[in-house]
Amino acid sequence: MVLLDDPGKPLLSTSEGRSVVRCEAGGVTSEMRFGAAELQENLAFIPVSVPEGEQTRSVRFGFVRESGQWKLLSVGLLILDIPALAREWQESEVKTRERSAIAAMRRVAGALRSYQSAYGNLPETLEQLGPPAQGGASPEKAGLLDSELAGGAAGGYRLRYSIVPATGEENESERNKAAGFTLAATPIVYGKDGRRSFFLDATGTLRGADKNGAVATADDPAIGDETQR
Repeated sequence: MVLLDDPGKPLLSTSEGRSVVRCEAGGVTSEMRFGAAELQENLAFIPVSVPEGEQTRSVRFGFVRESGQWKLLSVGLLILDIPALAREWQESEVKTRERSAIAAMRRVAGALRSYQSAYGNLPETLEQLGPPAQGGASPEKAGLLDSELAGGAAGGYRLRYSIVPATGEENESERNKAAGFTLAATPIVYGKDGRRSFFLDATGTLRGADKNGAVATADDPAIGDETQR
């Protein structure tokens, strides 16, 4: 069964040897494609895919044979709430993009430290961390990041970089070696590419919050590293 917001019209067809069940309601068509059953003694598994735009979600339904009849392993009636599933899938994708943004910030921070160690100062822009066009690495193109990250893009996030000047050092060379930095990442399309904005400083402290697309700052709450989850 497919749960939609309005009464629907079910349609059954076959495509490429697979059974296809469609439900049309309110100008929207939900579709489920059933694959061939996989039999294992008294168990059976049926792969089901649900197209969603350019992507397809897949799941396997399990059945057990009891008294000559097949029954679902978990419940006797299965309801696919397509709108709810779409929201759940979107939320999962948002969290994945957020974790990817955090991992990208960590890579950029590592590249900044490597640059500072190699050249005695931080780069003026992230572009200086990008791959060299020809020849070896140089302060202008250090080859520490790919072109996307060096351009300030991390998947669906936009990166902002700034230098934090050091204080208390006697000469310029020492100040350059001791300078810090901040990185901020904000979703390009809030709600789709991500909900939280992130802030990372040279100490490695990660901060973040749902800022409705605004830039995160050092005043936002610290969060754990989610790239290991």
